[in-house]
Amino acid sequence: MQTATVNFDKFNQLQDDACHERIRAARARLGKKAVLLCHHYQRADVYQYADITGDSLKLSRLASQTDAEYIVFCGVHFMAEVADIMSKPHQIAILPDLAAGCSMADMANLAKVERCWRELNSVLNADEQVTPVTYINSAADLKAFCGERGGIVCTSSNAGTIAKWAFERREKILFFPDQHLGRWTGAQMGIPLDEMMVWDPDLELGGLTPEQIRKAKLLLWKGHCSVHQMFQPAHIQKFRNQHPNGLVIAHPECSYEVCRQSDYVGSTEHIVKTIKDAAPNTHWLVGTELNLVNRLAEEVRHEGKVVQFMAPTVCMCSTMQRIDPQHLAWTLENLADGHVVNQIRVPAHEAPLAKLALERMLAVS
Repeated sequence: MQTATVNFDKFNQLQDDACHERIRAARARLGKKAVLLCHHYQRADVYQYADITGDSLKLSRLASQTDAEYIVFCGVHFMAEVADIMSKPHQIAILPDLAAGCSMADMANLAKVERCWRELNSVLNADEQVTPVTYINSAADLKAFCGERGGIVCTSSNAGTIAKWAFERREKILFFPDQHLGRWTGAQMGIPLDEMMVWDPDLELGGLTPEQIRKAKLLLWKGHCSVHQMFQPAHIQKFRNQHPNGLVIAHPECSYEVCRQSDYVGSTEHIVKTIKDAAPNTHWLVGTELNLVNRLAEEVRHEGKVVQFMAPTVCMCSTMQRIDPQHLAWTLENLADGHVVNQIRVPAHEAPLAKLALERMLAVS
């Protein structure tokens, strides 16, 4: 296989119809050499080509079970990293647009987390008292950080199970990068809000006093999802006033108050399953990404179900939107021509430790 960087400019100028023709032609040429993964939040004009759909971990696990040489991940950067970590040695993970990142994942970087750990050790013995837990929505080097320090990875669906495992080993958890998932998880375990402290990485000791650090059961990194922070309790109240029999379901990346006022809280997979399994003619308010909500609304419309987006304004994962038909056509056509573009390769010194943290999670959950 020849590796080369091929100019994207000519694809960037293509109309969507031409892109779709070239995508179909390239896929036919590639056959089973490539498997195309699409996250639930992916835009519809790309999602239609998926071989496998789902949340980030599910996609990586299923892709690793195929014999495909190329794993084309229509998601964001951290997802492609997980695919690279979990895939077979001969498989190559590819992200059609390297600019498809995750604003939440970017809120915690290795330098800031290492500084946090040093500061925690100045107040207590972090190596013996604190388990680092990173949400899967994080860079590979943070997963490796957890792997090296007896920590673990979690997802939005298994965070409670993972937190229980972590507390069985050490008395405190440092949870990053999403404070909201951490807070909701802690609240479901019965941890009082005043024992869950927000760690601001831009302030000395995270903006906390030594006494607050010693008291805290959960140290929550000051991070959030730009999509899920848009949803507000007022949106739920308005819906309930208009639809007294309506049901509300939210992703745990939403704020604590939004989750608390919802009838159901869960991962993207949980949201999809709950609404699909619900009784006909039910009316739902959904607090998660717009592409998923719109797709789900169409899929259950024939059952008389109404699925409504929680926010009054358009709110989608803007970074995942970067993967458009133009980038997908460019990627697939180059693969069909023998050129690998945008390969995602986790450095050799990080991959084993990151995989260790992921394997701990899989063993627990």
